[in-house]
Amino acid sequence: MDVVYTFLTRRAPVADQTAEVSEAVDVLWAHAEPDDRLEHAGGRAEADRLDLLLFFLPADGTEPDHSAEQRAVALMRRAHRASPLLRGRYLTPPEPGTQQPDTHRASS
Repeated sequence: MDVVYTFLTRRAPVADQTAEVSEAVDVLWAHAEPDDRLEHAGGRAEADRLDLLLFFLPADGTEPDHSAEQRAVALMRRAHRASPLLRGRYLTPPEPGTQQPDTHRASS
């Protein structure tokens, strides 16, 4: 399992953070594609951002050879582009490779 930390930076404070994580995770699931190999997603609301952990199945050789980080960035950007909720609430996610050093990956 590949675990990728990522985040969404808020445009403005959110009045009610209680449903924020589940709303964002629902949007990610709605825009996930089979090649993403997303297995689980969760997160935590912070004062200025939404921290997310995305759990990916490792590549099995049938899809293009993209790292979990690349798949996470592609999914985040695709969901942000397609979702009025994410576009209105959060800044555009960073381009691939620019999440360092705030992105951490662990494999098990």
